[in-house]
Amino acid sequence: MQYTVFSIQYKKRNRESDESAFHTEYRIRNTEYIPGAFRAKGSIIMLVMVFMGIFALLAGSIVGYVLQQGRYGRALFGREQAIHVAEAGLEYYRWFLGHNPSILTNGAGLVSPYTYTVNDPEGGAVGDAAVTATANLQCGAVQWIDLSSVGTSNAAPGFPRTLQARYKSPSVGEYSYILNSNVWQGSDVAGPYHSNGGIRMDGANNSNVTSKVSTWTCTSTYGCNPSQSKPGIWGNGSGSNLWSYPASDISFPGMAVNFSTLKTYANTSGIYLSPTAAFVAGVQQGSSYSTVGADDRHGYRIVFRSDGKVDVYRVTGTSGVSSIHIDNTSQWATDYHTITSQTLLSGSPFALPSGCSIIYSQAKVWLEGTVKGKITVIAADTTGAINPDIILQNNINYVAGDGTTGLTAIAQHSVLYPLIIPDQMSVRGIFVAQSGYYGRNFYYCIYTPNDKRTSLNLQGTVVSNQRPVTKWGYNSIGWGCSGGGSSSDYSGFNTRTSTYDRILAFSPPPFTPATSVDYKLSLWREQ
Repeated sequence: MQYTVFSIQYKKRNRESDESAFHTEYRIRNTEYIPGAFRAKGSIIMLVMVFMGIFALLAGSIVGYVLQQGRYGRALFGREQAIHVAEAGLEYYRWFLGHNPSILTNGAGLVSPYTYTVNDPEGGAVGDAAVTATANLQCGAVQWIDLSSVGTSNAAPGFPRTLQARYKSPSVGEYSYILNSNVWQGSDVAGPYHSNGGIRMDGANNSNVTSKVSTWTCTSTYGCNPSQSKPGIWGNGSGSNLWSYPASDISFPGMAVNFSTLKTYANTSGIYLSPTAAFVAGVQQGSSYSTVGADDRHGYRIVFRSDGKVDVYRVTGTSGVSSIHIDNTSQWATDYHTITSQTLLSGSPFALPSGCSIIYSQAKVWLEGTVKGKITVIAADTTGAINPDIILQNNINYVAGDGTTGLTAIAQHSVLYPLIIPDQMSVRGIFVAQSGYYGRNFYYCIYTPNDKRTSLNLQGTVVSNQRPVTKWGYNSIGWGCSGGGSSSDYSGFNTRTSTYDRILAFSPPPFTPATSVDYKLSLWREQ
């Protein structure tokens, strides 16, 4: 296709010359039209603009991603730094408490909240740790101090992290057994197990077993005949890869409970059972009565109630049975553990003061029932007239197993299971035999069927100064049963299961004995 364009040119007429010399030129130029030529030039421009837009979009995305990754990296760095700042806050406060031991008496002088600035010697301030300290008090005395440290990094203040820990001395509740003598452990044990003497471990263990000694002399009472030298820990039990000896000593004198102080606390703010009267928060309940102290035949029976209160009976009569005790296997003794007469004290049931949940008895104590809250029972006589025992005459259970409930029973002498008890016995708690032993005495077959019990299930901790025994073999003491038994016969619990209470290990009842005077951070965790 062609089209014609007229191009007109003209010359200006020169009026000074001949007017007729006016001339006009006409030129005709033919131009050929090529289809798509102009459209191609426009398409290229559009394509360039599209690609430039895509490039700009990609470039913007890449730049945004790079910037976002930079912010993310700084946030990660700041968040990681914040946890170290929070930990520095805990360590600083631990140092502060260690240099101000008076705070651990009654909490006086505790500084909370406290802001600690963490500095890098080369780079200056790194961040701040805000530490909050809360003292757990019982009877006005510090049990432990809970710490919360919020760490904030200067590199990323928007990403704080919080650490929590408990500052306390280690409790005996962190163990299943703590013993101060040689022992033959024939049943399975769950939880850490320690003895300052030698250990024959024939039961299975699922945690550390430690002995203070490298070697010891195993005699016939531990199944060795003739006597022979044995390693600190030996036996047929599984779990030998967790045995360790010699290990550090756990000092029994060092973890001795100050009975005089606890007596004062109970008399002032808790429940105090004197030989002739009962006191709640310093107020006498009812009138005085004939003494039940300084006598193994009398004392107090304490029954825990599921509502948190306790029924207290004055034990006025008991019957005796013959037995052999582990601290003297060469002669028979008489146990007065079976109650024949008792009187409920005026004012019972008693409500335990929440701020001082201890019961101190200056006489022998029988325990049973269902525990609510955290309670500590002490049976001790600081006058020296008697070293009272604690008798576990029936099952002891908890209302809840979530750590809000617990029992510590501390006897100045022994913690014992009497002749008359359930066939399948179940107890929970931390049981401390301060100078005596934990266990059941040997009862002869004339007391059948009560001399033999089917099972004992213990959930908690046993602390025994002398060898604990809950099952006796007749051959171990050289006796046979005239009632038809053989030398392989036994007295006590046929099967025994022991499990330590992991929940109460770091939050035990008040004034539970410690294994060391040194305080440390425990329950370290991030919130």
